[in-house]
Amino acid sequence: MTVSSVKTGYDGISLLAGNAAYDPLANARGIFGGGYSTGNENIIDYVSIATTGNATDFGDLTVARHALASCSSSTRGVFAGGYTSSNQNVIDYITILTTGNATNFGNLSETRRALAGCSSSTRGVFGGGYASSSSNVIDYITIDTTGNATDFGDLTVARWGTSGCSSSTRGVFAGGYISTVNNTIDYVTISTTGNATDFGDLTVARYSAAGCSNSTRGLFGGGDSGSASNVIDYITIATTGNATDFGDLTVARRPPAGCASSIRGIFGGGDSGSPSNVIDYVTISTVGNATDFGDLTVGREAAAGLSNGHGGLS
Repeated sequence: MTVSSVKTGYDGISLLAGNAAYDPLANARGIFGGGYSTGNENIIDYVSIATTGNATDFGDLTVARHALASCSSSTRGVFAGGYTSSNQNVIDYITILTTGNATNFGNLSETRRALAGCSSSTRGVFGGGYASSSSNVIDYITIDTTGNATDFGDLTVARWGTSGCSSSTRGVFAGGYISTVNNTIDYVTISTTGNATDFGDLTVARYSAAGCSNSTRGLFGGGDSGSASNVIDYITIATTGNATDFGDLTVARRPPAGCASSIRGIFGGGDSGSPSNVIDYVTISTVGNATDFGDLTVGREAAAGLSNGHGGLS
């Protein structure tokens, strides 16, 4: 075998060139960044989504924080906003297939925490959060550049603790908290700018759930509905309508982080009475309860998850 006959997949696996059975979106790397355990964490760790096992240390964020958001292209992961002892506007990035510390990217248009992210292969979108009150702000970045975020439009309802997922064309924001727990789902067309449009409702009103998706189906798992939730529900991203019950997480917890390949959705961390290190997974195209995957390097809540195989990249 010559060197030229080998290629490397998104998860770093060397494969025979021309292997049509290999799908880089299915063999993706999942990343979990930041969070809160006994204090704010700068930890970034990763898993290979197609396997099972414990997470491995990746590096550190530029600022230790929790309640941050994330988005990604096929090569770059981005973390935005969050909370230390005050709200943050920082955006930083990593190269997903390497390991190492994050690098400064720029700033959000509004300093806030408990926001949500979603993306296409080129553009990242951040919606909602808490500034001095619940925010309806949506802003965007071009992922493979650096620079400050730009105003995109407004959510249908100002709220914090919303969850995001996407296809290659549409970004979706679900749930959140205003003066009470909210079940709103709304959507935007990622390549444009403008205000969000109503999509439907979650099966259970809640905030701080984890969102993930392949190119057709979005999932929302866990969160807080007055207590820690184990609910997973799903939508078909290209349509509109209310979410449908999918199954349950292995452990009810709030707020977990989510990421996905084209096949699997992963939910990591959260709080189930104390900061959790649990990672579990589902097969996105089916319905059913989650299965144990492994553990995070450090148990924590309010981290952010991303991957180089999610539904916005196909």
